Amino acid sequence: MQKTDYPLWARDTIRYGDTDRQGHVNNAVFSTFLETGRVQFLMNSGRPIRAPGSSFVIVRLVLDFKAEMLWPGEADIGSRVKSVGKSSFTLEQIILQGETVTAIAETVMVMVNEQTRKAQALPETSVAALKALQVAP
Repeated sequence: MQKTDYPLWARDTIRYGDTDRQGHVNNAVFSTFLETGRVQFLMNSGRPIRAPGSSFVIVRLVLDFKAEMLWPGEADIGSRVKSVGKSSFTLEQIILQGETVTAIAETVMVMVNEQTRKAQALPETSVAALKALQVAP
């Protein structure tokens, strides 16, 4: 894994309250760190990914824990597009503490119409933006 494998990065602070009885970051907090990366990806990538009148919902999340995270510190979250479908895309993310890979995740997100709450096709501008953030495996 190289940092250049992920075109977008976000950072979050590990808080004392994120730890559990064993003194490491609670597993639920890993999902919060992934959310930080997704929000950065969807809202601040510099590319229009979300179409007006739409939003994205998660339909699948697979999270593999690789190493414990400890307080104090920071979580670095890398994001990249794995694949793009008709109304969905698959996002790959990695969480690092320092140089240690602590988790990897794969999330399938579907674009939905905010009024009908039904899936809608990704417009060509969204597809182009997503493909620009896709890194070959």
